[in-house]
Amino acid sequence: MTTHLLPTSTTLVLLPPSTRLSKNNNIAAQFCFPKTPRLRFSKWQCAAAVSLVSQPPIPQSEVGGVSNNGKPFPAEVSRTILELSSVGTLSTPTQDGWPLGIAVRFAVDPHGSPLIFLNHSTSKFAPDSKSTLLVQLEQYGLRTPQCTILGTLQKPLDATALKKLHSVWEKRFGHEVDEDRLFSLSVERVLQIEDFAEDGIWVTSSEYKSANPDPLRDFAERMIEEINTNNREDILRFCNIYIDLDFQVCDAKMLWVDRLGFDVRFRSPRNDVFEARIPFPREVRDEKGAKSSFNCMSQLAWEVEKNFHAAEFVKVKQLKKMEHGGL
Repeated sequence: MTTHLLPTSTTLVLLPPSTRLSKNNNIAAQFCFPKTPRLRFSKWQCAAAVSLVSQPPIPQSEVGGVSNNGKPFPAEVSRTILELSSVGTLSTPTQDGWPLGIAVRFAVDPHGSPLIFLNHSTSKFAPDSKSTLLVQLEQYGLRTPQCTILGTLQKPLDATALKKLHSVWEKRFGHEVDEDRLFSLSVERVLQIEDFAEDGIWVTSSEYKSANPDPLRDFAERMIEEINTNNREDILRFCNIYIDLDFQVCDAKMLWVDRLGFDVRFRSPRNDVFEARIPFPREVRDEKGAKSSFNCMSQLAWEVEKNFHAAEFVKVKQLKKMEHGGL
């Protein structure tokens, strides 16, 4: 079971970008080393220092929406997938009983229910029919989490409700559409799958609607791209320091980041490929917090590697060997 990276007696102190590290700054003076690493981000940098303070980390039960392996619950993942996507596969029976699957564009309302635009050629769908919407989200070309919404395809009749749905569509795509072609898909159940050829997890309607999409979703892909492009050594160090391994990682890439941590995929000297989850020391809620956490973890990993700091944390032990995915 994955636990927090930092010991109970250690707290990361995040200094604002304007803070200068000098001899007059006691925190920085005590814990600065030459040539310490810093992840390179294009628009924002942070200074980081490690301070020993008697303050315990936040228990996972207080973070909110955390599963037993340090990941967000499947309901939150499903909400995030739909928020980041605009195209899916709608499958529903036609009036003559045949199931039909077509690619559609969709938006989501504040509760995560899909709003779908159908053209005249698909107007022969059976009214109030049981339908599914499959949505996929590719992550750095290596993993494709997906969710399938099971519900009933309905034509809103209330003028006020239809106006609200039209507003949702216009906000998402920036243009108006014929309201007669707008349909809503109720959410009765959701099947969430981490990747192709993997088992899924069922999510109830109430779990899905009460969940919130991840707060890092709008810049997660860009952040992952920057780190994989500019900071390969840091990713390798994250794997070798924070994961309990009996080998040195040969190659590694970051797959995704969310408010609770990030996923990495790496290769062993025997050419086996594994995936692991590395949690943040604290939950992060915005881009600045995520970049601060990455820089602080990078510095701590460098200090452990150079024997400036003892590895006083429990390493990640849960690995998933990839039988079908590469790197």
